[in-house]
Amino acid sequence: MSMTNGGLEHKIKHLYQQNRRTVGKYSYTIPSSKTYPYQWLWDSCFMAITMSHFDIAQAKQELRALVSKQFENGMIPHIIYWQHTDVPDHLKIAWGKRQTSSITQPPLLAEAVGKIYAADGDIKFVREMLPHIHNFHRFFYRDRDPRKSGLIGIINPDESGEDTSPRFDQALELGPSWTLAENYAARMELVEDWREARFVVRQRMDLKHWVRDLPFNCVLLESLNITARLAGLAGEGHVAEWALEHAEKTSQAIREKMVADDGLFCSTMNWGDKELKINIRTWALFMPMYAGLATHDEANQMVGMMSDPDFFATSYGVPTVSVDEPSFDLENTWPWPNWRGPVWMGSNWMIAKGLRRYGYDEQADQLRDQSIQLIEKSGFREFYNPFSGEGYGAEGFTWGGLVLDM
Repeated sequence: MSMTNGGLEHKIKHLYQQNRRTVGKYSYTIPSSKTYPYQWLWDSCFMAITMSHFDIAQAKQELRALVSKQFENGMIPHIIYWQHTDVPDHLKIAWGKRQTSSITQPPLLAEAVGKIYAADGDIKFVREMLPHIHNFHRFFYRDRDPRKSGLIGIINPDESGEDTSPRFDQALELGPSWTLAENYAARMELVEDWREARFVVRQRMDLKHWVRDLPFNCVLLESLNITARLAGLAGEGHVAEWALEHAEKTSQAIREKMVADDGLFCSTMNWGDKELKINIRTWALFMPMYAGLATHDEANQMVGMMSDPDFFATSYGVPTVSVDEPSFDLENTWPWPNWRGPVWMGSNWMIAKGLRRYGYDEQADQLRDQSIQLIEKSGFREFYNPFSGEGYGAEGFTWGGLVLDM
């Protein structure tokens, strides 16, 4: 690694300071000043994880700001519009809520709280956050699992955090070739449906877009297990018990329902009254390692695909879609985020975490080094070309800070 860790950490601290905003008693970090001038759910969790390495106080403030807008039903919205700024076109969305969006994102809150606790042992902060985490989890099982299957459905691709992933093409009824503008229009139609349904999952909604997304359910599973551990330490036995019980249910359901014919894990969706497996190879198939759900044989098979240039081995980390997929696309890189091939730091971080969990330290180190090389070559960008390392999308994008945790 040519950039010394000290130099890299200095750059990350500087970027995070530049992207910090304060409104009243709340202070939070925006992902990128020109492109994403608000607070986002999983971005804030990523940033709190990064700041747990150099600014614990701000990491806690980040999460306090995030949970301050939690809905009565327990949902944490994926965007909080703290202040009116010049809204970039791709964010002019009529959510039907004041000051927030009306959808959510992967529940990484417990992961972030766990990292902060590991760094400073402040059990009071854990106790402060536990009710927020627990209510968030309860929301998923109550409102997003109407069939009590143990699997959580998402109502819009944007809830996965991977807005344009090909995993959602069929659910959006998009044919094999379409523009990102058409994809955006299809997702905005779902926002409108959601608003008109007054934010209640009804049959129509259920049939229209009810993807049980593999990464989302894996993040939830890991979140439940972390919560059980934190709740145990905080003396909240009932929360720990509830979390473990639901983790067991979800992990069994993933095993039973989310395995494709080739033995790899996959997302599923409803199509009329049929349940379909979504057989598109994206980085999602590595997420059972992140959640500790894979057997060692399965992990071995995943690592094999990760190191095969026909699938996921490239010069700069793991592409978000396997290079052999027809949907693999490095062309459409603006004005919308592209989850159809480019490398993202958030997915690299989750994959690296899964690799370490299963003892693949060499592969995790390589992924960390490739991630650092991307920052050295192209700066803090939103996503990158897996072959050339060229950066795309937002500039001054905070996710690069995750290399400190890798």
